[in-house]
Amino acid sequence: MTNQSTPSEVFLVGFPSLPLRFHVPVSLVMLLVYIMSLVANGSVVGLIILIESLHKPMYIAIANLAASDLLFDTITLPKIIARYWFNDGTMPFVACLFQVFWVHNLGTFDAFLLMVMAMDRYVAISRPFHYSSIISNKHMVIACTLCVFVSSIAGTICIVFEMILEYTCGRTRIISCFCTNSGVLSLSCGDVTFSLLVVFSTAMVVLLLPLSFIIFSYISIIRLMHSSTQLVQSQKAFYTCTTHLLVIALYYIPRLFVYISIQNRLILDADVNVLLGCLYTFVPHMANPIIYCLRTKEIKHIFKNILKTHVPLNIS
Repeated sequence: MTNQSTPSEVFLVGFPSLPLRFHVPVSLVMLLVYIMSLVANGSVVGLIILIESLHKPMYIAIANLAASDLLFDTITLPKIIARYWFNDGTMPFVACLFQVFWVHNLGTFDAFLLMVMAMDRYVAISRPFHYSSIISNKHMVIACTLCVFVSSIAGTICIVFEMILEYTCGRTRIISCFCTNSGVLSLSCGDVTFSLLVVFSTAMVVLLLPLSFIIFSYISIIRLMHSSTQLVQSQKAFYTCTTHLLVIALYYIPRLFVYISIQNRLILDADVNVLLGCLYTFVPHMANPIIYCLRTKEIKHIFKNILKTHVPLNIS
């Protein structure tokens, strides 16, 4: 990659048709989203690290998910907030590639981690008496480490097939709220068909493989609950599974739709495309701490004790 073949800077457009009078309100909404993500995910990570009773496989996975979402939002949201608040959407091309790597790295990590969490729930419900022997803290740490390894490979593939292209047309505008593969590839003047195919194939593997297992595990869980004689417990488990599936659907379905539309050269309205990207990225990051952690009995009990005592929690 040489200076002559790459732009020195790129400009994040965000929503291309957004009137100027809405720039500050949009930046305020995104700032609110970022603050909510910081508070929710930061609280989850802090609680799980500090409270020894939460050092369990399920909470180890939840802490990793919260840390991933927190890192993703910190890498992406401040720049698009500055774009709408101060009209400062310019960033170095190298910084854009840095964003691309982490966007696809952390997105892949979340996808595989959701699969690991579905596996944890399946074992907990189908093999409750053997759960501790099948899934231990050590096993969960190994599983999360494997997710990091796989996601790093996916992020690296994305970067490699962007660095070999030439960007000599003078294009610098990326119509998105953060740098993505499709956004950077749109800056190239050459034939990007092969690069798009590689990126699409990688995306399908890292999305469909975890999604297939998640669907299988939740179908199995629902069948087990349907055959259970404990009606109240089954209803609670079914409600929990339903909320989990809603978040999973919001994470996977729009992503698949966007990738398939790009690969098949379907023309979507630019603002709709950007909105979809924001919805399937940032909304789950705010919802995950509530759905997977803050609604659990142990976390509720900890917060209840904090509110009752108004004294520092004993974290022995």
